[in-house]
Amino acid sequence: MSLPNHFDLIATDGTARTGKLTTPHGEVRTPAFMPVGTAGAMKGVHWREVRDAGADIVLGNTYHLMLRPGAERIAELGGLQNFTGWRGPMLTDSGGFQVMSLAQLRKLSERAVTFRSHIDGMKVELSPERSIEVQRLLGSDIAMQLDECVRLPSERADIERAMQLSSRWGERSRRAFESAPAGYMLFGIAQGGDVPELRQTSARGLVEIGFHGYAIGGLAVGEPQAVMLAMIEEVAPILPKDRPRYLMGVGTPEDILEAVARGIDMFDCVMPTRNGRHGVAFTRFGQINLRNARHADDPRPLDEESPWPATRSCARAYLHHLVKSGETLGAMLLSEINIAYYQRLMQDIRDAVSNGTFESFRERTRAEWARGDIAPR
Repeated sequence: MSLPNHFDLIATDGTARTGKLTTPHGEVRTPAFMPVGTAGAMKGVHWREVRDAGADIVLGNTYHLMLRPGAERIAELGGLQNFTGWRGPMLTDSGGFQVMSLAQLRKLSERAVTFRSHIDGMKVELSPERSIEVQRLLGSDIAMQLDECVRLPSERADIERAMQLSSRWGERSRRAFESAPAGYMLFGIAQGGDVPELRQTSARGLVEIGFHGYAIGGLAVGEPQAVMLAMIEEVAPILPKDRPRYLMGVGTPEDILEAVARGIDMFDCVMPTRNGRHGVAFTRFGQINLRNARHADDPRPLDEESPWPATRSCARAYLHHLVKSGETLGAMLLSEINIAYYQRLMQDIRDAVSNGTFESFRERTRAEWARGDIAPR
């Protein structure tokens, strides 16, 4: 059964696309990068910086939020937006990634995945139905089906088993979501590891079930970039052109640029804040590691042409000092600088697609990254 569509495709340039996704809490311009606020907070960054940087939508995690502070508690407090103070759209991951990442604490069955909480050891069962219930209690604009992904490389038999289970869980998630209010969305997740025919089977099955949008999961989990891009090329042409396409857990600016070129609309990754906490800045010159001693006497900003204040005003020497001293401010500044860079990249991509200049923008951006940072004179 077809579901209402909330996505408007505005322009294409080759396979690259730009559009608008309408949610109960606002519009999302695509291609979009979603900063990750796993437990209802952006590590080291206030929501106002996330919004000012240009983010339309952020991501929260079902598994972590259901454990602490609890989905029912968040619902009683008015849902995630009211609870956190982020008033814009939110997408919640179903908890499926924890099926993989917490393998030592879980038991998997057809019915559900049973966890031992990493917080207190409490036994927790997460079924497709419970995952949807939790996401509805959280009030996220976009919910994800429960799935299982496997690390790559893996044996084909393991990949196929997980793909088939994810397909069955997709059907159950879809049925559980039927009572959701109008305007809220559920995305299906294509699995299949690095096996082209399994990816194709998964994608076709999801389209037959029918979702508001479609995600490609189980990538950026250890495979080379070439494999990831090849799997996108297998899946994207199967997905409906009038529905949003989401590449989960990706990634670096280069990954994003190449995935947009292959028709992807939405992304998320912890990299901007995680790398910021480890002293790494993302800029139009590529990544700059502020831990390196060569920055200790460098008075230049990271990028004097950046629209983000901290990027063009904070001296590299000062950022180096903060990072080496372990000052929290260093992690905060670099995290917001990175989020701002990602959002500027997405805006530039949207503009290039709209103007029909995506390919030249892509080559120019890659050339800047390859040239790297310019040494002080």
